[in-house]
Amino acid sequence: MFAMLMTVVGTSLSGVIAPGPMFAVTVTKSFKSPWAGTLMSLGHAVVEVPLIILLYFGLSHFFENIMVQFVFSIIGGVVLIWLAIGMFRSPREMAAGGRDIRYNSFTAGVIMTGLNPFFLMWWATVGVLLLMKFMAFWEVVAVGLAVFIMVHWLCDLIWLSFVSAVVYKTHNMWGATVQALVFIAAGLLMCGFGAWFIVSGIQLVV
Repeated sequence: MFAMLMTVVGTSLSGVIAPGPMFAVTVTKSFKSPWAGTLMSLGHAVVEVPLIILLYFGLSHFFENIMVQFVFSIIGGVVLIWLAIGMFRSPREMAAGGRDIRYNSFTAGVIMTGLNPFFLMWWATVGVLLLMKFMAFWEVVAVGLAVFIMVHWLCDLIWLSFVSAVVYKTHNMWGATVQALVFIAAGLLMCGFGAWFIVSGIQLVV
């Protein structure tokens, strides 16, 4: 059981720590609040927890459908690029004012999770396999699901909270130019992922 728990932690952290839209928004939100990462992880859980439960009861085939993947890829990509454009507008003023995208951290966590097609595809493939292997150790389904969800979500919570705390504590020492560059880099990262989502979605149907 311990080895299986460590597998869940290791696999979860490999996805959580990898830079992506969630990380980019957490960094910019953390200029204003040390709790941004915590709120982002709570928003993330609003989407992820029901998804894990639905996948356990057989929803994975829905997300394996090509048209479903295509729709999520196009919508997610367009939204990411649209949100990123706002970060390119006067980045110095945005950094100084602690402003970024218009949504609060909790809502941003929901959006960055629910509109990320690769997050959904990961859960429909690697994630569901990990879940089923973990659940094989539990006779009581409710208890097994609760433990799995809590362990996985704590990886998100701890990492994003750590990032948020570090950024908030140190961003005043970066200087205006560096802070502005962080906003630009975050916007570029989101644009890059948005374009990747769109191209990947189109490749599914051509």
